[in-house]
Amino acid sequence: MRQLSPQDAQFLYVESEHNLSHVTSVSIFDPGTVPGRRTVRFKDIIAHVESRMHVAPMLRRKLVRVPLELDYPYWVDDEYFDLEYHMRHGRLPEPGDWRQFCIHMARYHSRPLDMNKPLWEIYVVEGLDNIEGVPRGSYAVVSKIHHAAVDGASLMRFFSALLDIDNKGTPALQVEAEDLEPSPPPSLREMARRATQNNLRSPVRIADALLRATPGIYQAAQQALASRGERRGEVPDTRFNVPVSPHKMFDGVEFSLDSLKAIRGLAPGCKVNDVVLAICSGALRRYLEHHGELPDESLVAWVPINARPGGAGDTDAPGNNITAMTAAIHTDIPDPVQRLRAIYASTLDSKEARSGLSARIMTDLTRHVPAATQVLASRLVLNTGVAAQVCNLFVSNVPGPQVQLYMNGARQLATYGMAPLSNGMGLFIATPSYNGRMSFSVTSTREIMPDIEFFMDCLRDAHAELAALAAPQPQHKGKRSKAATVSKSTRHSKQSRKSGGKRKPSAGKQEQ
Repeated sequence: MRQLSPQDAQFLYVESEHNLSHVTSVSIFDPGTVPGRRTVRFKDIIAHVESRMHVAPMLRRKLVRVPLELDYPYWVDDEYFDLEYHMRHGRLPEPGDWRQFCIHMARYHSRPLDMNKPLWEIYVVEGLDNIEGVPRGSYAVVSKIHHAAVDGASLMRFFSALLDIDNKGTPALQVEAEDLEPSPPPSLREMARRATQNNLRSPVRIADALLRATPGIYQAAQQALASRGERRGEVPDTRFNVPVSPHKMFDGVEFSLDSLKAIRGLAPGCKVNDVVLAICSGALRRYLEHHGELPDESLVAWVPINARPGGAGDTDAPGNNITAMTAAIHTDIPDPVQRLRAIYASTLDSKEARSGLSARIMTDLTRHVPAATQVLASRLVLNTGVAAQVCNLFVSNVPGPQVQLYMNGARQLATYGMAPLSNGMGLFIATPSYNGRMSFSVTSTREIMPDIEFFMDCLRDAHAELAALAAPQPQHKGKRSKAATVSKSTRHSKQSRKSGGKRKPSAGKQEQ
């Protein structure tokens, strides 16, 4: 029988009616590549999912909570497991455009999972008939799963296992069938015995974690004393640092991975993650300036980090194995190149010095906190909005497969993601990548970001500004005008503001 880890369980304890702790993945498919026919029936998708269930046996298990939360919950077999209960089907209302799709996805993400069943479901949405770049007849496969069961890396593994490398059904991810050992519900006596043991061991394990962290703590203390004269930035108060409502908002835009890699040349040594933060920073600067709310201090991002021993590829274990860092994203710097270089320096500092160390130590310690203490601490965090004192937003980058993939013979066009919010932190930007493109998927609430379409334009403009600066300049006679170096996405952005529309996912190569 498998018990939730403390890190998994905290996603249960911080959940409320307004703060749901599930993640939602959105993939759009074009059935035009299905051999011999264009129609993919709902029952075909159900049969396909059933054929791949062996790669994630946890999907057949539900949670049993210990009375009075004296210990962490258990995963047990759902003796009445019914795959079709977890598979839903619907259709976009007319006119079936991108705006309707985003509204539909936001409402779906806002609805809770059934906590008495295995904590996941799949929703197939048809009627994507009026979206630029998406062929008529396309549909979306929307997967919702509780964060207590997966982190970004293990979630990506499951989704990849559903996909094929061609339209003939060749699995994209070769995995061995896992032996699903029976996991019956523990008796009250067994839960009481284990709860007693776990609570008695917790102080010893916490002490051991502290001893292992001592060298790092000592080094960080030395660095702190050496730089005590430096001014430590504070997290500014923004519109994102307020209690969140149940009315979620969603939108997304894609950029070419090649363009993001080219932007790295503006700050030698920086990573794609730094470019992602720079685009988010530039967009937030534009957005807050537009509303007259840009603070003098830099906004701070909370960035999850995969802590699996084997790195990004080590995704076999279920549950969560993540740490995090906080990093200033330097929205206080007007120049985009200087901003990118400052972000690179900031993330280096966060990974190697005080901020990164603190996050790792706290992650290690929370693995050994008793369940009752974790419940009280989580409720304190939830009710006091302490997240606002730590960061202004979440930015999560989970690399995905960089090849063309299929499901039921239909070609996957794009992928997006939605993630949990928390009181005091009402903006989450997820950046999953797929087949040479990266989507910036934005989750917020109606009260915090009522003009989410404008924020998407800000993201496009921030990307276009950096891409234009990174583009090689022609050396021949007759220099290209500045207007000609602006990317197509910027021109489209200006047109979309005039027309009230927005850019849609492209079925072909991403424009740059």
